[in-house]
Amino acid sequence: MFLKNKPMWGKRTKLKSSYDVVIIGGGLHSLATAYYLAKDYGITDIAILEKNYIGFGGAGRNTAIVRANQRTQYNVPLYKEALDLWPVLTKELDYNLMFNNCGNLNLMHSEAAMKAARMNICTAQFHGVESHLIDAKEAKELVPALNISEDITFPIHGAMFHPPGGIVRHDAVVWGLAKGAAKKGVEIHQQTEALDITTKNGKVESVKTNMGTIQTKQVMISAGGYSAALINSMLGIRLPISVLTIQAMVTQPLKPILDHVVSSGAYHCYANQTLKGEIATGAHMDPWPNYTTLNTAYYIKHQAEALSEFLPALRGLKFMRIWGGLADMTPDMAPIMDGNDQVEGFFMDCGWGYFGFKSCSAVGKYMAEFIAKNECPDILKPFNLKRYQDHKLMGETAALVNYSPDN
Repeated sequence: MFLKNKPMWGKRTKLKSSYDVVIIGGGLHSLATAYYLAKDYGITDIAILEKNYIGFGGAGRNTAIVRANQRTQYNVPLYKEALDLWPVLTKELDYNLMFNNCGNLNLMHSEAAMKAARMNICTAQFHGVESHLIDAKEAKELVPALNISEDITFPIHGAMFHPPGGIVRHDAVVWGLAKGAAKKGVEIHQQTEALDITTKNGKVESVKTNMGTIQTKQVMISAGGYSAALINSMLGIRLPISVLTIQAMVTQPLKPILDHVVSSGAYHCYANQTLKGEIATGAHMDPWPNYTTLNTAYYIKHQAEALSEFLPALRGLKFMRIWGGLADMTPDMAPIMDGNDQVEGFFMDCGWGYFGFKSCSAVGKYMAEFIAKNECPDILKPFNLKRYQDHKLMGETAALVNYSPDN
Protein backbone atom coordinates (compact mmCIF):
# COMPACT_ATOMS: atom_id res chain seq x y z
CA MET A 1 0.00 0.00 0.00
CA PHE A 2 2.84 2.39 0.89
CA LEU A 3 4.56 1.96 -2.46
CA LYS A 4 1.42 3.00 -4.36
CA ASN A 5 1.31 6.42 -2.74
CA LYS A 6 2.97 9.37 -4.47
CA PRO A 7 5.92 10.70 -2.47
CA MET A 8 5.50 14.14 -0.95
CA TRP A 9 8.75 15.34 -2.49
CA GLY A 10 7.77 14.66 -6.12
CA LYS A 11 7.40 11.88 -8.66
CA ARG A 12 8.43 8.28 -8.01
CA THR A 13 11.35 6.97 -10.04
CA LYS A 14 12.49 3.47 -10.91
CA LEU A 15 15.85 2.36 -9.54
CA LYS A 16 18.45 2.47 -12.31
CA SER A 17 21.35 0.08 -12.82
CA SER A 18 24.00 2.76 -12.28
CA TYR A 19 24.51 6.14 -10.59
CA ASP A 20 27.39 8.53 -10.17
CA VAL A 21 26.84 8.59 -6.39
CA VAL A 22 24.91 6.28 -4.07
CA ILE A 23 24.06 7.43 -0.55
CA ILE A 24 22.95 4.80 1.97
CA GLY A 25 20.57 6.17 4.58
CA GLY A 26 17.58 8.47 4.20
CA GLY A 27 18.26 10.88 7.03
CA LEU A 28 19.13 14.56 7.14
CA HIS A 29 22.86 14.22 6.49
CA SER A 30 22.18 12.12 3.40
CA LEU A 31 19.50 14.47 2.10
CA ALA A 32 21.63 17.54 2.75
CA THR A 33 24.68 16.02 1.05
CA ALA A 34 22.64 15.10 -2.02
CA TYR A 35 21.07 18.55 -2.11
CA TYR A 36 24.44 20.32 -2.04
CA LEU A 37 26.00 17.91 -4.55
CA ALA A 38 23.26 18.88 -6.99
CA LYS A 39 23.14 22.58 -6.09
CA ASP A 40 26.84 23.41 -5.80
CA TYR A 41 28.48 20.89 -8.14
CA GLY A 42 25.83 19.92 -10.68
CA ILE A 43 26.05 16.25 -9.68
CA THR A 44 22.47 15.05 -9.96
CA ASP A 45 22.83 11.37 -10.89
CA ILE A 46 22.41 10.38 -7.25
CA ALA A 47 20.41 7.63 -5.55
CA ILE A 48 19.50 7.87 -1.86
CA LEU A 49 18.70 4.39 -0.55
CA GLU A 50 16.49 4.10 2.53
CA LYS A 51 15.46 0.75 3.98
CA ASN A 52 12.33 2.20 5.58
CA TYR A 53 11.26 5.78 4.84
CA ILE A 54 13.11 9.09 4.92
CA GLY A 55 13.38 10.50 8.41
CA PHE A 56 12.82 7.06 9.96
CA GLY A 57 15.83 7.26 12.29
CA GLY A 58 17.31 10.12 14.26
CA ALA A 59 15.96 12.71 11.82
CA GLY A 60 12.45 12.07 13.08
CA ARG A 61 13.31 11.11 16.66
CA ASN A 62 14.80 14.20 18.23
CA THR A 63 13.73 17.35 20.03
CA ALA A 64 14.78 19.71 17.22
CA ILE A 65 17.21 21.90 19.19
CA VAL A 66 20.05 23.65 17.35
CA ARG A 67 23.02 25.47 18.86
CA ALA A 68 26.68 26.34 18.36
CA ASN A 69 28.02 26.36 21.91
CA GLN A 70 30.16 23.24 21.71
CA ARG A 71 33.46 23.11 23.57
CA THR A 72 36.36 22.58 21.16
CA GLN A 73 37.96 24.78 18.52
CA TYR A 74 37.14 22.20 15.83
CA ASN A 75 33.47 21.79 16.67
CA VAL A 76 32.41 25.40 17.21
CA PRO A 77 33.02 26.67 13.64
CA LEU A 78 31.17 23.71 12.13
CA TYR A 79 28.11 24.15 14.32
CA LYS A 80 28.20 27.93 13.90
CA GLU A 81 27.95 27.56 10.14
CA ALA A 82 25.16 24.99 10.54
CA LEU A 83 23.25 27.43 12.72
CA ASP A 84 23.78 30.29 10.26
CA LEU A 85 22.47 28.15 7.39
CA TRP A 86 18.92 27.61 8.71
CA PRO A 87 17.48 30.92 7.47
CA VAL A 88 19.49 30.55 4.25
CA LEU A 89 18.05 27.08 3.59
CA THR A 90 14.54 28.26 4.41
CA LYS A 91 14.85 30.75 1.56
CA GLU A 92 16.70 28.47 -0.86
CA LEU A 93 14.32 25.55 -0.42
CA ASP A 94 11.28 27.83 -0.38
CA TYR A 95 10.07 25.75 2.53
CA ASN A 96 9.19 26.88 6.05
CA LEU A 97 11.64 25.05 8.33
CA MET A 98 10.06 26.77 11.35
CA PHE A 99 13.37 28.06 12.70
CA ASN A 100 12.66 29.67 16.08
CA ASN A 101 15.71 31.63 17.21
CA CYS A 102 14.72 31.56 20.88
CA GLY A 103 18.17 31.08 22.46
CA ASN A 104 19.63 28.41 24.75
CA LEU A 105 20.07 28.67 28.50
CA ASN A 106 22.48 26.08 29.96
CA LEU A 107 22.19 26.00 33.75
CA MET A 108 25.28 25.72 35.97
CA HIS A 109 25.00 24.16 39.42
CA SER A 110 28.43 24.69 40.99
CA GLU A 111 31.35 27.09 41.00
CA ALA A 112 33.39 24.49 39.10
CA ALA A 113 30.73 24.43 36.39
CA MET A 114 30.75 28.23 36.23
CA LYS A 115 34.54 28.22 35.73
CA ALA A 116 34.25 25.62 32.97
CA ALA A 117 31.52 27.69 31.34
CA ARG A 118 33.86 30.70 31.21
CA MET A 119 36.30 28.66 29.11
CA ASN A 120 33.52 27.48 26.82
CA ILE A 121 32.28 31.04 26.40
CA CYS A 122 35.78 32.28 25.56
CA THR A 123 36.08 29.57 22.88
CA ALA A 124 32.69 30.50 21.44
CA GLN A 125 33.42 34.23 21.41
CA PHE A 126 36.85 33.63 19.82
CA HIS A 127 35.03 31.98 16.91
CA GLY A 128 32.44 34.73 16.65
CA VAL A 129 29.62 32.88 18.43
CA GLU A 130 27.55 34.94 20.85
CA SER A 131 27.58 33.44 24.33
CA HIS A 132 27.33 35.02 27.80
CA LEU A 133 27.84 33.96 31.41
CA ILE A 134 25.01 35.17 33.63
CA ASP A 135 24.17 34.73 37.31
CA ALA A 136 21.10 33.00 38.77
CA LYS A 137 19.06 36.19 39.05
CA GLU A 138 19.71 37.10 35.43
CA ALA A 139 18.72 33.56 34.41
CA LYS A 140 15.42 33.96 36.25
CA GLU A 141 14.81 37.25 34.46
CA LEU A 142 15.09 35.36 31.17
CA VAL A 143 13.00 32.40 32.41
CA PRO A 144 10.74 33.53 35.27
CA ALA A 145 9.60 29.94 35.89
CA LEU A 146 13.10 28.92 37.05
CA ASN A 147 13.52 27.90 40.69
CA ILE A 148 16.70 29.59 41.91
CA SER A 149 16.16 28.81 45.59
CA GLU A 150 18.69 26.84 47.63
CA ASP A 151 16.28 24.08 48.65
CA ILE A 152 16.60 21.91 45.52
CA THR A 153 18.99 19.06 44.80
CA PHE A 154 21.23 21.12 42.51
CA PRO A 155 20.89 24.86 43.24
CA ILE A 156 21.40 27.10 40.21
CA HIS A 157 24.60 29.17 40.41
CA GLY A 158 24.25 30.77 36.99
CA ALA A 159 23.92 29.90 33.34
CA MET A 160 25.52 30.09 29.92
CA PHE A 161 23.19 32.03 27.62
CA HIS A 162 23.55 31.40 23.88
CA PRO A 163 21.13 33.72 22.02
CA PRO A 164 21.71 32.39 18.45
CA GLY A 165 20.47 28.89 19.35
CA GLY A 166 16.92 27.73 19.07
CA ILE A 167 14.62 25.16 17.53
CA VAL A 168 14.03 23.95 13.96
CA ARG A 169 11.11 21.69 13.05
CA HIS A 170 12.86 18.39 12.28
CA ASP A 171 10.26 16.85 9.95
CA ALA A 172 10.05 20.14 8.03
CA VAL A 173 13.81 19.86 7.41
CA VAL A 174 13.35 16.27 6.14
CA TRP A 175 10.64 17.25 3.66
CA GLY A 176 12.30 20.52 2.68
CA LEU A 177 15.63 18.90 1.82
CA ALA A 178 13.92 15.95 0.10
CA LYS A 179 11.89 18.27 -2.12
CA GLY A 180 14.90 20.48 -2.77
CA ALA A 181 17.12 17.55 -3.76
CA ALA A 182 14.44 15.85 -5.88
CA LYS A 183 13.71 19.09 -7.70
CA LYS A 184 17.33 19.10 -8.85
CA GLY A 185 17.16 15.50 -10.10
CA VAL A 186 18.24 13.45 -7.08
CA GLU A 187 16.36 10.13 -6.75
CA ILE A 188 15.07 9.00 -3.37
CA HIS A 189 14.28 5.28 -3.06
CA GLN A 190 12.40 4.25 0.06
CA GLN A 191 12.00 0.61 1.11
CA THR A 192 15.24 -0.08 -0.75
CA GLU A 193 17.75 -1.86 1.44
CA ALA A 194 21.47 -1.75 0.73
CA LEU A 195 22.80 -5.28 1.29
CA ASP A 196 26.47 -5.03 0.36
CA ILE A 197 29.15 -2.91 -1.28
CA THR A 198 31.41 -4.68 -3.75
CA THR A 199 34.93 -3.49 -4.44
CA LYS A 200 37.62 -4.25 -7.00
CA ASN A 201 41.30 -3.40 -6.64
CA GLY A 202 40.53 -1.33 -3.56
CA LYS A 203 37.86 0.74 -5.30
CA VAL A 204 34.07 0.87 -4.98
CA GLU A 205 32.44 -1.02 -7.83
CA SER A 206 28.75 -1.53 -6.98
CA VAL A 207 26.04 -1.61 -4.32
CA LYS A 208 23.81 -4.65 -3.96
CA THR A 209 20.23 -3.91 -2.87
CA ASN A 210 17.01 -5.83 -2.43
CA MET A 211 15.90 -4.22 -5.69
CA GLY A 212 18.97 -5.15 -7.72
CA THR A 213 22.64 -4.22 -8.13
CA ILE A 214 23.74 -0.65 -8.80
CA GLN A 215 27.02 0.16 -10.50
CA THR A 216 28.73 3.18 -8.96
CA LYS A 217 32.18 4.56 -8.15
CA GLN A 218 31.21 6.60 -5.11
CA VAL A 219 29.23 5.54 -2.04
CA MET A 220 28.53 7.32 1.22
CA ILE A 221 27.07 5.65 4.29
CA SER A 222 25.24 8.00 6.61
CA ALA A 223 22.69 5.89 8.41
CA GLY A 224 22.79 7.20 11.97
CA GLY A 225 22.76 4.47 14.60
CA TYR A 226 23.00 1.78 11.92
CA SER A 227 26.11 3.19 10.20
CA ALA A 228 28.78 1.34 12.18
CA ALA A 229 27.16 -2.07 11.69
CA LEU A 230 26.68 -1.46 7.96
CA ILE A 231 30.25 -0.27 7.43
CA ASN A 232 31.61 -3.28 9.32
CA SER A 233 29.43 -5.85 7.55
CA MET A 234 29.89 -4.40 4.05
CA LEU A 235 33.54 -3.35 4.09
CA GLY A 236 35.03 -4.88 7.23
CA ILE A 237 35.89 -1.50 8.71
CA ARG A 238 35.41 -1.48 12.48
CA LEU A 239 34.52 1.81 14.09
CA PRO A 240 34.82 2.87 17.76
CA ILE A 241 31.10 3.50 18.03
CA SER A 242 28.60 2.36 20.66
CA VAL A 243 24.89 2.60 19.94
CA LEU A 244 22.70 3.72 22.83
CA THR A 245 19.04 4.59 23.22
CA ILE A 246 18.06 8.17 23.90
CA GLN A 247 14.51 9.02 24.95
CA ALA A 248 12.33 12.13 24.74
CA MET A 249 8.72 13.08 25.33
CA VAL A 250 6.23 15.95 25.30
CA THR A 251 3.56 17.20 27.69
CA GLN A 252 0.08 18.44 27.09
CA PRO A 253 0.07 21.90 25.48
CA LEU A 254 0.28 25.03 27.63
CA LYS A 255 0.08 28.76 27.19
CA PRO A 256 3.57 30.27 26.56
CA ILE A 257 5.81 29.79 29.61
CA LEU A 258 9.29 29.02 28.22
CA ASP A 259 10.80 31.58 25.86
CA HIS A 260 14.15 29.78 25.68
CA VAL A 261 15.54 26.26 25.60
CA VAL A 262 16.56 25.39 29.18
CA SER A 263 19.00 22.57 29.94
CA SER A 264 20.83 21.20 32.95
CA GLY A 265 23.76 18.80 32.84
CA ALA A 266 23.49 18.12 36.59
CA TYR A 267 19.84 17.11 36.33
CA HIS A 268 20.40 15.44 32.94
CA CYS A 269 17.32 17.19 31.67
CA TYR A 270 16.38 19.85 29.15
CA ALA A 271 13.10 21.41 28.07
CA ASN A 272 11.71 23.71 25.44
CA GLN A 273 8.23 24.78 24.47
CA THR A 274 7.17 23.85 20.96
CA LEU A 275 5.14 26.04 18.65
CA LYS A 276 2.12 23.92 19.62
CA GLY A 277 2.65 24.75 23.29
CA GLU A 278 3.92 21.34 24.37
CA ILE A 279 6.92 21.08 26.67
CA ALA A 280 9.43 18.83 24.91
CA THR A 281 11.88 17.24 27.30
CA GLY A 282 14.86 14.93 27.00
CA ALA A 283 17.86 13.63 28.91
CA HIS A 284 21.11 11.75 28.60
CA MET A 285 21.34 8.37 26.87
CA ASP A 286 20.55 5.03 28.44
CA PRO A 287 23.88 3.80 29.87
CA TRP A 288 24.05 0.46 28.04
CA PRO A 289 24.64 -0.23 24.32
CA ASN A 290 21.58 -1.53 22.49
CA TYR A 291 19.54 -1.16 19.33
CA THR A 292 16.12 -0.75 20.90
CA THR A 293 13.94 2.35 20.76
CA LEU A 294 11.74 1.13 23.59
CA ASN A 295 10.93 3.49 26.45
CA THR A 296 11.40 3.02 30.18
CA ALA A 297 9.41 3.98 33.26
CA TYR A 298 12.66 5.10 34.89
CA TYR A 299 13.11 7.77 32.24
CA ILE A 300 9.60 9.17 32.73
CA LYS A 301 10.13 9.28 36.51
CA HIS A 302 13.51 10.97 36.14
CA GLN A 303 12.21 13.68 33.84
CA ALA A 304 9.19 14.38 36.03
CA GLU A 305 11.36 14.73 39.14
CA ALA A 306 13.97 16.93 37.45
CA LEU A 307 11.49 19.30 35.82
CA SER A 308 9.52 19.57 39.04
CA GLU A 309 12.63 20.87 40.82
CA PHE A 310 14.07 23.53 38.54
CA LEU A 311 10.80 24.37 36.71
CA PRO A 312 8.21 23.82 39.47
CA ALA A 313 5.45 25.54 37.48
CA LEU A 314 5.31 22.37 35.36
CA ARG A 315 4.31 20.13 38.28
CA GLY A 316 1.11 18.24 37.61
CA LEU A 317 1.42 18.33 33.82
CA LYS A 318 0.58 15.17 31.90
CA PHE A 319 3.09 13.59 29.56
CA MET A 320 1.28 12.82 26.31
CA ARG A 321 3.83 11.07 24.07
CA ILE A 322 7.23 9.41 24.47
CA TRP A 323 9.66 8.06 21.92
CA GLY A 324 13.18 6.71 21.62
CA GLY A 325 16.00 6.97 19.09
CA LEU A 326 19.50 5.63 18.58
CA ALA A 327 22.63 7.64 19.37
CA ASP A 328 25.86 6.41 17.73
CA MET A 329 28.45 7.56 20.23
CA THR A 330 32.22 7.75 19.71
CA PRO A 331 34.71 7.78 22.64
CA ASP A 332 35.31 11.55 22.28
CA MET A 333 31.71 12.50 21.45
CA ALA A 334 32.80 13.83 18.05
CA PRO A 335 31.72 12.44 14.67
CA ILE A 336 33.70 10.50 12.09
CA MET A 337 33.76 12.03 8.60
CA ASP A 338 36.23 10.32 6.32
CA GLY A 339 36.68 9.06 2.80
CA ASN A 340 38.97 7.26 0.36
CA ASP A 341 41.45 6.15 3.05
CA GLN A 342 40.09 2.62 3.46
CA VAL A 343 38.44 2.11 0.08
CA GLU A 344 38.67 4.52 -2.85
CA GLY A 345 35.27 6.03 -3.52
CA PHE A 346 33.86 5.22 -0.08
CA PHE A 347 32.83 7.97 2.33
CA MET A 348 31.45 7.77 5.85
CA ASP A 349 29.52 10.30 7.91
CA CYS A 350 28.64 8.83 11.29
CA GLY A 351 29.24 8.82 15.05
CA TRP A 352 27.10 11.90 15.67
CA GLY A 353 25.48 10.72 18.88
CA TYR A 354 22.90 13.34 19.76
CA PHE A 355 24.56 16.12 17.74
CA GLY A 356 23.50 14.93 14.29
CA PHE A 357 20.41 17.07 13.80
CA LYS A 358 21.97 20.43 14.59
CA SER A 359 24.94 19.78 12.29
CA CYS A 360 23.23 18.47 9.15
CA SER A 361 23.07 21.71 7.17
CA ALA A 362 26.82 22.43 7.30
CA VAL A 363 27.92 18.80 7.16
CA GLY A 364 25.87 18.18 4.02
CA LYS A 365 27.59 21.12 2.39
CA TYR A 366 31.10 19.92 3.22
CA MET A 367 30.53 16.21 2.60
CA ALA A 368 29.22 17.21 -0.84
CA GLU A 369 32.49 19.10 -1.45
CA PHE A 370 34.47 16.07 -0.23
CA ILE A 371 32.68 13.73 -2.65
CA ALA A 372 32.69 16.13 -5.61
CA LYS A 373 36.36 17.09 -5.35
CA ASN A 374 37.71 13.88 -3.78
CA GLU A 375 39.59 16.09 -1.36
CA CYS A 376 38.70 16.54 2.31
CA PRO A 377 37.73 20.14 3.21
CA ASP A 378 39.89 21.65 5.93
CA ILE A 379 36.95 22.00 8.33
CA LEU A 380 36.38 18.22 8.24
CA LYS A 381 39.99 17.06 8.54
CA PRO A 382 40.06 16.88 12.38
CA PHE A 383 37.13 14.43 12.29
CA ASN A 384 38.90 11.62 10.44
CA LEU A 385 38.99 8.04 11.68
CA LYS A 386 42.77 8.00 12.03
CA ARG A 387 42.62 10.34 15.04
CA TYR A 388 41.87 7.33 17.26
CA GLN A 389 44.95 5.48 16.02
CA ASP A 390 47.04 8.63 16.55
CA HIS A 391 45.53 9.28 19.99
CA LYS A 392 44.26 12.71 18.92
CA LEU A 393 40.85 12.49 20.49
CA MET A 394 38.79 15.63 20.78
CA GLY A 395 37.83 17.17 24.10
CA GLU A 396 34.10 17.30 23.47
CA THR A 397 33.51 14.64 26.13
CA ALA A 398 33.90 17.36 28.73
CA ALA A 399 30.72 18.91 27.39
CA LEU A 400 28.79 16.39 29.47
CA VAL A 401 29.81 18.25 32.61
CA ASN A 402 28.20 21.45 31.46
CA TYR A 403 25.65 20.59 28.81
CA SER A 404 22.59 18.48 28.57
CA PRO A 405 22.04 16.46 25.36
CA ASP A 406 19.63 18.21 23.06
CA ASN A 407 18.65 16.07 20.10
